[in-house]
Amino acid sequence: MIVTGVRSSAYDRQREKARDPVAEQPSEESRPESSSLPDDVWEKFVQDSERDIRASAPKEPSARARMVTERLRAMDEAQARAVGGGRRRTGRKRKAAQPAPPEGWRTSRPLQALERRPSRRRRVWSAVGVVVAVALAVVAVNPSAALSWLPGGLGEDEAGAADATPLSPETGRPSTAPPDVAADVPTREKPFAGSPAARWEAGVDAIRLPEAKAVNGVPAARIQAVLKGTKEFLVAANLDPAVLKGEQPKKALDLVDPAEKEYLADLRDALREPTEKNDPVWTFTRFDPAEVELAGDVRVRGRMTVEAVEGTAGRAVIKADYTFVYPMARVGGGDEVSRAIVRRTVEVDAVDPARFQADEGHIWITDVNGEISNDDCREGDGFIRPQFLADRQGRPEPTGPARDPYDRSKDLEPADGDAGCGVVTRT
Repeated sequence: MIVTGVRSSAYDRQREKARDPVAEQPSEESRPESSSLPDDVWEKFVQDSERDIRASAPKEPSARARMVTERLRAMDEAQARAVGGGRRRTGRKRKAAQPAPPEGWRTSRPLQALERRPSRRRRVWSAVGVVVAVALAVVAVNPSAALSWLPGGLGEDEAGAADATPLSPETGRPSTAPPDVAADVPTREKPFAGSPAARWEAGVDAIRLPEAKAVNGVPAARIQAVLKGTKEFLVAANLDPAVLKGEQPKKALDLVDPAEKEYLADLRDALREPTEKNDPVWTFTRFDPAEVELAGDVRVRGRMTVEAVEGTAGRAVIKADYTFVYPMARVGGGDEVSRAIVRRTVEVDAVDPARFQADEGHIWITDVNGEISNDDCREGDGFIRPQFLADRQGRPEPTGPARDPYDRSKDLEPADGDAGCGVVTRT
């Protein structure tokens, strides 16, 4: 009993000293007088006890290990955020101008009333979880090794980092969707981490004009003017910093031919009082400045082409198809970035001024269509609202087919009816 008591006392004291590596060894006076153990046996007991205590004492994880653990947790959240939302609605189709009568008159009177086909297909969102227990166990055993395989380059070896070489301009329809990119967590510092848009061009320069040539009797000079006007409209509607913050898209509205009175009236009504059937986000990219702010440049990919209008000499159509990726963060702080993806298609008439009335300095828009990915499922509030991780809590289960918002190999099809909230595969 006495020996047992000594061992217990020595164990407690050694635990205290294990917290202080320079604590002195037990003195001879500390040995109980009643102990009959030989000196060499006692000394071995003390050494073994201290070694075992040091080995079993709780250890604070290193800063590097903590960083890996946090990174893995963030990756888990990123997977939940990686599937965002999408929404598709067909814009207004309209015909521009009719051929001049044989007498040589010129007119801008439309062939018929513009057809309105509003769609009610909603945005899509979902969430997917990733199990990281095994990865965390690896971190605990060997943090340095774990760092080496983390995407995004926390480790010393970044040879496996994703290729950041910019893509060449898009000159035709892609045959497939962009390849998968290693999962990573978008932040204010790296807003396009884990996104194909990391290799896309940024801003206005990404919208390139094809070479202007005469098409179907429309002079090259007129083609050039309409191409330029179409680009200006895309920029004013989707890249103007003021418009992105919810301000009036005055430049874009001023570019539309004043003869498109009904179309312009509808656009102004939508901006003034958005409704489910007339929401300005289907023509203009707008975010609520009280909630979110742009956390980097806007990445853009697409193309513009010129085609003849069959059966009508002196008329061609400019077709623009572009995808814009907006990295958004919450106003007032926070490092989380949520990317909103907007695909726009716009068709603009280009006519021979000798046969049709053409208003210089304006464009006649005949078709607008779009798809918005990663926002909530509200219709008619006038803003795109990108979804953050916390926003997904308690949301209803999504419905509808899955869709890749980066896949530009397919046309934007007219969306008829209400497809509900579907799922996009990545943001």
